[in-house]
Amino acid sequence: MAQLAFLPNKNQSSNQFWLYSLLGGLYTVGTGLLIGKLGVAGAVLSIIAPVGLTVLTLVILDPRVGLLIYLQLGFLIGLTRFVTIEFPVGLILDSLLALTLFSLMLNGQRMNWGRMRNPAFILIAIWFLFTVIEIVNPEAPYRPAWFYHVRPFSLHWFMVACIVMVSPITRRDIRILVITWLVWSFLGALWAFKQQYIGLAPAEVAWLNNGNAKTHLLFGQLRCFSFYSDAAQFGAEMAGVTLVSVIYAFEEKKLLYKLGFLLLALVYFWGYAVSGTRSALFVMLAGFPFYLLLKRDFLKLLIGAILAVPLVLLLLYTSVGSSNYQVQRMRSALTPMNDPSFLLRLKNQETLASFLKDYPFGAGIGTSADMGARFSPQHWAAQTPPDSWLVEIWIETGRVGLTLYILMLVGLIGIGVYRVWQLKDPWLVKIMYAFLAEFVGICFMAYSNPVLGQFPTINVVFISSLLIATCYRWDRKPTKDTATEPTTSLSAQYETI
Repeated sequence: MAQLAFLPNKNQSSNQFWLYSLLGGLYTVGTGLLIGKLGVAGAVLSIIAPVGLTVLTLVILDPRVGLLIYLQLGFLIGLTRFVTIEFPVGLILDSLLALTLFSLMLNGQRMNWGRMRNPAFILIAIWFLFTVIEIVNPEAPYRPAWFYHVRPFSLHWFMVACIVMVSPITRRDIRILVITWLVWSFLGALWAFKQQYIGLAPAEVAWLNNGNAKTHLLFGQLRCFSFYSDAAQFGAEMAGVTLVSVIYAFEEKKLLYKLGFLLLALVYFWGYAVSGTRSALFVMLAGFPFYLLLKRDFLKLLIGAILAVPLVLLLLYTSVGSSNYQVQRMRSALTPMNDPSFLLRLKNQETLASFLKDYPFGAGIGTSADMGARFSPQHWAAQTPPDSWLVEIWIETGRVGLTLYILMLVGLIGIGVYRVWQLKDPWLVKIMYAFLAEFVGICFMAYSNPVLGQFPTINVVFISSLLIATCYRWDRKPTKDTATEPTTSLSAQYETI
């Protein structure tokens, strides 16, 4: 009987066996040499090198791989506190995005370069160009600091925009993005519960003792930070995925899926609560009403207001639940004028306003917050903490830059609303509603927290904002058959996420 074409013959199997044996032998000898010369560092290098080579190959072959890895790395950054070796995380992310852009060029024939005419890309490109011009700001005391802050300001957003716009992203890629986001967030919530109810790991205790206790141990209560960079970042992410899960629960038709997403929302919400991040409450307070407005369902908006107002009044005018630290933190978020830290922020902003009135283009990118304290600690821009992403933008790019940045955010939201309202596919509508509502919530939080310039929030926001702007790519007009056909196959169940 003739051998089937898809089965390898004996000679092919023999050749593959000798090839793999040769490669395995060379790898073993190389590992032995590295360990003999470098010790533990050699062992680590022998593990990282094959992984790095594999990633390099996959990204070169398909830029979508680079985008998905960029998302995962955003969640892994906080884990660096558990290792003694310092990783240049920012440089790794820069290199990954640069490699992905190089992959776009190599695979240029498969890319749709015409999508760069999208108004969302133009807005981001204008903001990026403005930040590039800021490198010649004469007020900047140390110009190399520009490179460190321009990455979260605009560089990564511009690079991600190029990748998302032209890459042949599929519906399956979007599902993978959403699933990994929810899974990482679920693991983050579980780790926070471990911190709250079981205890901290030695590396986490050392991190607190390294100056972080003053912001994460308040009145003897721990603000849980999970494996994220800090409690504020963790709280923002938990509030964001709580909002997303609630929206999915509203949009799902099947009771089982509704209950599943509501259970996830409860887990994420308690993760937000143990973070003690008051400003993250506004991710939900802004994002959910915006979702109802997107749906143009004014009845549900009215019902939501009727349910929400008593809860807000309960927090504002009673002491119910004050014995619980998490409830008290939420209550203080609604009464900022009674909060000494908020009043101090207002005072700091008055001080900054007196300096910035003569600097319409700011003090220069990289002059405030952590980079300012590192490179120009004696400069006035570094001596007043911004405590807010928008204030940080204001300090470093002035009123001109802040105005341009806010116009970009408003423009992206407007484009998103227009695009989402054109969609016909219920699955895609659900995904984009959640992305857009979460984006709006994070933008509101940016007034009181620098979360819009931190990982992993910016990884999700940068990608999702461009997916919203080009969501028409994956739209499908629902048919009567697909609307009534029961979901029986595994692939069809997978599509519900």
